[in-house]
Amino acid sequence: MKNLLKKICTLLIFIILFTGCTLNENTLSVVSEDNNKIVYGTTGKGKTAVVFIHCWTCNYKFWKPQIKYFSDKYKVVWLDLAGHGLSDSKRENYTISSFGQDVAAVINKLNLEKVVLVGHSMGGPVAIEAAKILDEKVIGIVGVDTFYTPFSYPVSQDDIKKFIKPFEDDFNVASKNMVSSMFTESADKKKINYILEQFALANPKVGISAMYDFFKWHSENVPASLIRFENRLKNINGAPVGNEKVLHKSVHLIPKVGHFVAQIKPDEFNDVLNSMIIEFNK
Repeated sequence: MKNLLKKICTLLIFIILFTGCTLNENTLSVVSEDNNKIVYGTTGKGKTAVVFIHCWTCNYKFWKPQIKYFSDKYKVVWLDLAGHGLSDSKRENYTISSFGQDVAAVINKLNLEKVVLVGHSMGGPVAIEAAKILDEKVIGIVGVDTFYTPFSYPVSQDDIKKFIKPFEDDFNVASKNMVSSMFTESADKKKINYILEQFALANPKVGISAMYDFFKWHSENVPASLIRFENRLKNINGAPVGNEKVLHKSVHLIPKVGHFVAQIKPDEFNDVLNSMIIEFNK
């Protein structure tokens, strides 16, 4: 009996460490439109559901501070997009539209009727694509350092290929160099190291495919998609220097933080996001 209990405890510890989940998270799965298993979880309760969509080659764990904070106020949903985290990686091409289908599959499975989509970086376009499918179920979209930023996305096929070439040559080095440049000097080093560690786990095939389509999506869908959802779209962007200009009325800038706004300054981010969710609910 003691040996059995010991084995069970060992298994539970392994599951917690491997998945990054805590026991109070309800981990579930749904099959997306192209037969990929999408792992998701829910916590909290309420009529309004806040759905967190991670960025390129990330996973749901990037939203840990938000999952904990907002579960006291709303129903919270997290997921790993196909090819990321705990979800299946059976796609030939990892496109923004197929990621949008992943999000829609989770929301439809849960029968959610009042949803706020929160998407960081690549998760912003994914939220837009999900909203196109879900229509009136989505009462609000929050882009996090993704829309109306100073970053110039490559547009032409040649420019996109040129940007992606270093990632094809050495994905881990190129990813580390790019992500390392997205922090201010004052950013917490432990948080930076954790984020870099998570990126090191990424699948290069998924990353390159998703990056290519991410840029392609921007060249083909902006500004039309932003105009389409302008009444339901708000943005929280980082302002690394602190005196950056707001590039659109929908943008709230958080000073002295780079690309990973929610992770580096979670308290400020959570306050701003909460006020936006309240506005969506009016």
